[in-house]
Amino acid sequence: MTGRLFYGDCLTVLQAEMYADEVDLIYLDPPFNSNRDYNAIYKDETGRPLPDQVDAFCDTWTLDAEQDRAIRRMPILLRENGVDEDVAEFWRYWTKALRNTQPKLLAYLAYMVPRLLQMRVVLKPTGTVYLHCDPTASHYIKVMMDGIFGHRNFRNEIVWCYRGGGVPKHDFARKHDIILRYGNGTRANTPITFNVDDVRIPYSEAVTNSPASRYDKSYRENKVYSGYTPNPKGKHPEDWWTIQPIMPSSNERMGYPTQKPLTLMERIIKASSNRGDLVLDPFCGCATTLEAAHTLGREWIGVDIAIHAVKRVAKVRLEDRMGLVEGQDFTIDGVPHNVEGAQDLWTRDKYHFQKWAVEAVDGFVTTKRTADGGIDGRLYFAQDGHAKDLDSMVIEVKGGRNVGIADVRALKGVLEADDALMAGLIVLHPLGETKARNFRVAMGEAGDVDIAGVPYPRMQMLTVEDILAGARFATPGAVGRGEAQPVLPMSGTQLGR
Repeated sequence: MTGRLFYGDCLTVLQAEMYADEVDLIYLDPPFNSNRDYNAIYKDETGRPLPDQVDAFCDTWTLDAEQDRAIRRMPILLRENGVDEDVAEFWRYWTKALRNTQPKLLAYLAYMVPRLLQMRVVLKPTGTVYLHCDPTASHYIKVMMDGIFGHRNFRNEIVWCYRGGGVPKHDFARKHDIILRYGNGTRANTPITFNVDDVRIPYSEAVTNSPASRYDKSYRENKVYSGYTPNPKGKHPEDWWTIQPIMPSSNERMGYPTQKPLTLMERIIKASSNRGDLVLDPFCGCATTLEAAHTLGREWIGVDIAIHAVKRVAKVRLEDRMGLVEGQDFTIDGVPHNVEGAQDLWTRDKYHFQKWAVEAVDGFVTTKRTADGGIDGRLYFAQDGHAKDLDSMVIEVKGGRNVGIADVRALKGVLEADDALMAGLIVLHPLGETKARNFRVAMGEAGDVDIAGVPYPRMQMLTVEDILAGARFATPGAVGRGEAQPVLPMSGTQLGR
């Protein structure tokens, strides 16, 4: 077994599944300032972004009461993890300044700090972390990295330069990303892995075709090199890299908007790890890091919080493109395969259970709230399969045992206040015959909705057992499903199966 793919929040995975000093190399490309790009992950087959995705993503970086508490506690968390007292105090003043000037950035930094602290725990003293970001936030992120990994452990600000794409009319074309490289440095005088000979760059023809005597003198007059000749393995690489992004016609392209080229990942992995080492990508997306690590003979762990990325992009890449076999060459963890697994997920992480349940029925998580209560997600569909505007089903997830008829009535109130055509309820635990019958009657009172001449129940319910057996809500065909879903006309007095 060479690889492990986890569905879940990387913080939970790092804390529950990994050991201290286990990882040789970490590469991460965490989401920030990428609303448009990440929204594109959830496009339907017509190429239109789903309506709520931008808002849902933006809400991730909006300060709320819970995030505010986490931010206020951050100096304590930093001190508990051995970060310098002055840095913790600086964080307190910094967050005060950012609260009113850059609240979304502050929310993002508060999200990243505990995860980076845990990455430092699992990273070996000889290990390296590469954090990929864009220039809009790189200077803030560098301050955060200095505090967590130590300014003395900063190695490089790598500038990845590329060409292509559009250009702004009134600005210089923005054609570079930033990659911050840090050593761990948790133990003094421990050298970090750096294989410069594995990443040397070929000399230009002008250099390789010149006589050796050329290197006896510099291009600058009177400057003499003593017998210098080019290294046969190539030139020592600089901290600016000209690597082209993936071309639209490339067979490497996975349709993932933030996908990075294999060449970029291979350079990082060759430079900072050896064969047999363990490479971690805690925001693995379409698994470019995993492919590069596997091809170069490294062990790997990938984590992603989106089941669409894990099951429909990364898994497909590992199997179809690389020919790997699940259970033999890699495992996927964190995706419940039975009711017990779902119950365990609910116990460990209630929010992530709700997220899994919504995505398992081809829905999309949303943080929008209504006056009548909360909804956990939406399932989108087009009435004729190709309509310009999408209709939706609001979804609510209940993981506790005390689900009652009042929850059904509350969901009905949400449906009446929303512009959705239908509402779906997902429950973790079986209801029992009497309660299930009462639920059917209460849901049947909402009646049916006629779509293209087919009646669909306005309110439907699925248990986790139903979902694991392959059942889905009855809609005209939900956007985001991996394959065509049969239309199931039903009476409003039936459950959605």
